[in-house]
Amino acid sequence: MPDLANPGAPPLTRASSLTLAEQLADRIAGRIRDRLLIPGARLPSVRQCALQQSLSPSTVVAAYDLLLAQGLVEARPQRGFFVRDRVVERSDARSAQPAARPGPRLAAPVNAAALLRGMFHTEGDRPQPGMGVLPPDWLETSFLPTAVRRVTGTKALFDSSLRYGEPMGDAVLRRALAARLQQLGMPAGPEQVITTVGATQALDIVSRTLLKAGDCVMVEEPGWAVEFARLHALGMRILPVPRGPQGPDLAVMSRYCEAYEPKLFVSVSVLHNPTGYCLSPASAHRVLQLAQTHNFHVVEDDTYSHIAPEHATRMSVLDGLQRTIYVSGFAKILAPNWRVGYLAAPAALVERLLDTKLLSTLTTPSLLERALAHCIEQGQLRRHALRVSARLDGARVRSVKLATAAGCRFVAEPAGLFGWVDTGVDTELLAQRLLDEGYLIAPGALFHAAREPGTLMRINFATTQDAAFWRVFSRLLAASQ
Repeated sequence: MPDLANPGAPPLTRASSLTLAEQLADRIAGRIRDRLLIPGARLPSVRQCALQQSLSPSTVVAAYDLLLAQGLVEARPQRGFFVRDRVVERSDARSAQPAARPGPRLAAPVNAAALLRGMFHTEGDRPQPGMGVLPPDWLETSFLPTAVRRVTGTKALFDSSLRYGEPMGDAVLRRALAARLQQLGMPAGPEQVITTVGATQALDIVSRTLLKAGDCVMVEEPGWAVEFARLHALGMRILPVPRGPQGPDLAVMSRYCEAYEPKLFVSVSVLHNPTGYCLSPASAHRVLQLAQTHNFHVVEDDTYSHIAPEHATRMSVLDGLQRTIYVSGFAKILAPNWRVGYLAAPAALVERLLDTKLLSTLTTPSLLERALAHCIEQGQLRRHALRVSARLDGARVRSVKLATAAGCRFVAEPAGLFGWVDTGVDTELLAQRLLDEGYLIAPGALFHAAREPGTLMRINFATTQDAAFWRVFSRLLAASQ
């Protein structure tokens, strides 16, 4: 069993100074500490692990006992062994108190920090099917360094580095962003745009401004696990809304509105993660009617806007930024490490949102914002996005063929960056087998509020057009059935 923290490490051996049980326990413990096995993940059964590692069941039992003693896993009667989240358990024990009124409570499937640490764990140079971003070589450009040099002339560098930037964000960038939003049909002026440290901070600013601990928030399911975990960490009650091809389940939303008075609905309208669905106009209108009737705001996360069709339905366009708050950024298409994102909000909310930004980061880096503005104004970002989209279209065709040939079934029409596929086997257990081979996948359980075993997984079309991965996948799939 290769050690993923050290690919190519020798297999378990009797020649070691450690027993086989100790070696197995150490390797599983390393995965847990490196967040390759995140809180809530289920370990293979004793029988499965014994077969996979060519060990006796008693050796696996001894290894699992060692992990239990270290407090890294817990045994659940009739269910098996699961990775513990000791941070969440201690926090829950300290804060447990009667709720003000009955309502759903999310038993957080993951610790947000643990999941993010896992995202940054690299496994060498091979493409990783579970990646949430485009490969770095897809994002390489010549115009980015030129834009940076343009805005870092001696005087500009002096002026921008030795004083804080504008609280709302660089004025030139905000004008460029407002112009882009107006092209989409959104009536947003520069005075309604606030730049942020990535789209993630924009979502956090909205939550911290509009919500208080105990408030109910509707979030699409399946959805991005970081959003579930982030809201849970803020003390919110999460109401998972099933997401279908046309949009959220409106009947479920209506029941939530009547029973729990939610304050917010978080939606990825266009190229939804992980399904790739796009919202229909009819669903969008109904969601906005519910928001008006039941007095909640809609946060529209348009993270994948640069690879999405401009004619796609966006609630912020239909609503004219009345009850909607629009969020986007540039990490997915241009410069992940620049951490430039933004939000566009109703005029009445701008000052409150700005206060929250000031309390968290004061301002944002104006030099990078000004360089980005130059790329937008010169049309370089638009042309780059078109090239990336064309390349992604080709990768999607190849990946779909390989996935289908390997026995996967797409449960959503392939679109955008991600595919949502049914493997027919428990993908959390499959994920651990693939880790042995050096591949990190994204099991479907990561995208649900209540972590349960399932057969779905999300694939990245840009990183799964490699036949080598699918050969390994097919071999392990056959062994799992």
